[in-house]
Amino acid sequence: RMKARILVNGQAIEREVPVRQHLVDFLREDLGLTGSHLGCEHGVCGACPVLVDGQPMRSCLMFAVSAQRHAITTVEGLGDDPSRMNPVQQAFVECHGLQCGFRTPGFLTSITAFIAENPDPTEAEARECVSGNLCRGTGYQNIVEAVLRAAEIAKETGPESGPEETGPEKTGPEQPGPGQADGGPA
Repeated sequence: RMKARILVNGQAIEREVPVRQHLVDFLREDLGLTGSHLGCEHGVCGACPVLVDGQPMRSCLMFAVSAQRHAITTVEGLGDDPSRMNPVQQAFVECHGLQCGFRTPGFLTSITAFIAENPDPTEAEARECVSGNLCRGTGYQNIVEAVLRAAEIAKETGPESGPEETGPEKTGPEQPGPGQADGGPA
């Protein structure tokens, strides 16, 4: 076990965690943030992405201790007020991009990061963006439409409509755990 200090949805969390506990398990079991799901547990299905310093990361491949001094944003951190949804959430509602919901959190977090980096995507870029999330309930058309609509909404509402950007906390020398993984890109 190791003491870890992790910024989750803008809140500093300090806990003892097993050095080989995956971030998704820490979020779900220790913090009760159950939006990120375990699917394949190999990083290929797209059920578990969270944002790490604004970048999508497969939380089933990343150890919780390696998230120290990083800002983690889960789907819950994108916004939980139906009257103030972020552009991607609003677009999913407008375009009927919600299917069964199991992989929706992975779509929402990954697309939020994508729109921040690519504010004017083409349909082909939108398809590429969602290709890392294996959804069995749809032909992806409504989800691709939601990506394009989210970009439009983001332009209309401005950058303040996304998750709060809080940089990584620097609290001292990093203490990597044994077998530490970086999680790889989502």
